Amino acid sequence: MAVKLFVGGLSFSTSSERLREAFAAVGGVDSASVVTDRDSGRSRGFGFVEMTTSEEASEAVRRLNGTELDGRQIKVEVAKPSGSGGERRGEGRGGYGGGHGGSRGSRW
Repeated sequence: MAVKLFVGGLSFSTSSERLREAFAAVGGVDSASVVTDRDSGRSRGFGFVEMTTSEEASEAVRRLNGTELDGRQIKVEVAKPSGSGGERRGEGRGGYGGGHGGSRGSRW
């Protein structure tokens, strides 16, 4: 089963193809994509790579995390499933519960 990896710290010049090449040196790559800004089309500095097996994904994390790609030190870790936990919806962050409307005014 394919395992998705998060790759952070990418150079803005790194392409999806270049990302694929870097990870293919470790094992089978099902897909590789650099995330781009919807409006400008520029890289957002991170991407995702799907490795063919969990063993290859573990090896990619071990061998590539902290290494340099296109002049930048990259961070490689197993991607967290999207939509899991409350962090995306603003839960569990503490603070004033921002985003729920109303005034923040003084508490005293």
